[in-house]
Amino acid sequence: MNISALFIRRPVMTTMAMSALVIFGIAAYFTLPVSELPSVDFPTISVSATLPGADPQTMASAVATPLERQFSAIAGLASMSSTSTSGSTSITLQFDLERNIDSAAQDVQTAISQSMRQLPAQMPEPPSLRKVNPSDFAIIYLALSAKQLPLTQLDEYAETRVAQSLSTIPGVAQVLVFGSQKYAVRIEMNPYALAARSLSLADVEKAIQAGNSNLPTGTLNGSSRAYSVQAEGQLQDAAAYNRMVVAYQNGAPVHLSEVGTAYDSTEQNRQLTKFFDNTSGDTEQRPAVVLAVKRQPGANTVEVSRAVRAQLAELTRQAPGDATMRLLYDRADYINGSIRDVKFTLGLAIVLVVGVIFLFLRNPRATLISAMALPTSLVGALAMMKLAGFSLDNLSLMALTLAVGFVVDDAIVVLENIVRYREKGEPAMQAALIGSREIGFTVLSMTLSLVAVFIPVMFMAGIVGRLFNEFAMTVMFAILISGAVALTLTPMLCSRFLGDSGRHGRLYYALENGFERARDWYGQTLAWSVDHWRSMLCVAALLLVLTFFLFGVINKGFIPNEDTGQIVADTKAPEGVTFEQLLALQ
Repeated sequence: MNISALFIRRPVMTTMAMSALVIFGIAAYFTLPVSELPSVDFPTISVSATLPGADPQTMASAVATPLERQFSAIAGLASMSSTSTSGSTSITLQFDLERNIDSAAQDVQTAISQSMRQLPAQMPEPPSLRKVNPSDFAIIYLALSAKQLPLTQLDEYAETRVAQSLSTIPGVAQVLVFGSQKYAVRIEMNPYALAARSLSLADVEKAIQAGNSNLPTGTLNGSSRAYSVQAEGQLQDAAAYNRMVVAYQNGAPVHLSEVGTAYDSTEQNRQLTKFFDNTSGDTEQRPAVVLAVKRQPGANTVEVSRAVRAQLAELTRQAPGDATMRLLYDRADYINGSIRDVKFTLGLAIVLVVGVIFLFLRNPRATLISAMALPTSLVGALAMMKLAGFSLDNLSLMALTLAVGFVVDDAIVVLENIVRYREKGEPAMQAALIGSREIGFTVLSMTLSLVAVFIPVMFMAGIVGRLFNEFAMTVMFAILISGAVALTLTPMLCSRFLGDSGRHGRLYYALENGFERARDWYGQTLAWSVDHWRSMLCVAALLLVLTFFLFGVINKGFIPNEDTGQIVADTKAPEGVTFEQLLALQ
């Protein structure tokens, strides 16, 4: 049985089938999402709890510990970490990769409900949870700063205008605002003035809650009309708080300004974000609000970044006062550079492989026929990647680069067997039929055995398996398509375009003499090795020992370290340092 006979006798059908594969691959190339690494979803849940006024030790013991005790009983929990700061606690729960994130969220919510009796009653709201993906980091950071405009107005513009506008961009999943400076009124009490009037902080707190309420007042029904009664019971600024009456003593009101001071401030007055833009020539470091843009799973990172950048000028134009929007960091720049380097390596590998083929075949037509398997197999693999939902990333492109050396093997085997019959004087059509029939099942077994090598990689477990699944399947796609090309396109081209190999030029004989000398040298070294087999066994044993030794001492890591063009510094001061001192040190 000749697998290739049908394709040899029907060149139009073969050409159309290969052309369709190439067209689909080219179309897939322009629609494949671009990212740094394959998308891996980690089942992770973040739980947040707040207790205003509590110190970190209280948050850890009274809030974090009861929650952690309940969470530890959840099935499939791989790791748990918590961070407690003044007034807030954040607990991160990471589950096994096989655990369904939705069912895990239900278990976490049940654990939160069971721990409510053990949590402080003063908590303004119960702990909340949200699903997160640690691998889905922000792709672009923007800084909104101004010289004159207050930070509270900057924060309002960032929250209400910028974040909402960027969230509507296709591919954007979430826009986070860091350095938030929401408006708030702060009240500092004078303990001596309170003691002189026999008042406590609880009395003042109760008076503030009663005097700053926004409750429905009701309706006034008349004979012919009904009116809604509106009462402005909510205080809007610090001046209104200072005029508020907190108590009556001896028939005289006691105003808040007599026992304390209210002033306009922000909710988080112990955090500050600064931005320094050296590209604009401004050497001043100004307070800023930073926005982080996260992409949706499977979205094209480069396209999302380009769309966000396109809106920077318009958002700056609409900003209040002298506020300006600047690009702080764009991960798409690193991804573009990384993908560009891998593409260059891929192109260089193709050139080198074709050069080596020509060096040994020494026939332009034969080289071209065997080299046709390269673009057809690689571009066809792109079409299969699109169907599988993969992306163009470092691992998938590395797989295509590795496959360059594999995809031409089958075509060369078929080609050389057909050339052998052409050198015996057989016509091109007859040589293609005989040569492909003899080698067809051999090529099929070679292709399947090479694919079988990557099957264990495809079924690896854990995070490594999730990452390298795309790598293994991309190589398998390219190898399978190369086997199909070797059994269809290559023999068809040989039957039409392979010339007579009886005549050769000077280059052919010059290279042939070099190959014969190399063959003679190899024969001499092989004979010496056979005669000195004990020495060769010692060399082999030494290499085996060195292999185990070097494997033990070589540096190990998850993935190779790469320069992303970003430096992150973390500074710590002695415990108890004030915010002002830490700001000066920073």
